[in-house]
Amino acid sequence: MSQTHIFADIPKQLPEELFTTLFKNPHVHIERIVSQGHASAEGFWYDQPWDEWVLVLQGQAQLAYEDQADSLLNAGDYVLITAHTKHRVAWTAAEEVTVWLAVHSCSPD
Repeated sequence: MSQTHIFADIPKQLPEELFTTLFKNPHVHIERIVSQGHASAEGFWYDQPWDEWVLVLQGQAQLAYEDQADSLLNAGDYVLITAHTKHRVAWTAAEEVTVWLAVHSCSPD
């Protein structure tokens, strides 16, 4: 058994979003995502064949959806993104680190 802290090992500089797998098996994939001023590329949409539950642990972000209203997420807010819901990260806070916990219903491999 290993123990660590969700806010451990966050770099001071984040040229790109940081994705860390915390747990993975054939049915679930849990990852920590660390962002600071990051957003999806303009015109890019995620269209995943699995459900994804996302919780913002720290910071702030906005998710944009192709066919729904945007979601503003503050620390403690979570959202379920069902399979094939086209979405993107519109923005994440530039002045602070945003830490997400993402739970994918099956392995995204």
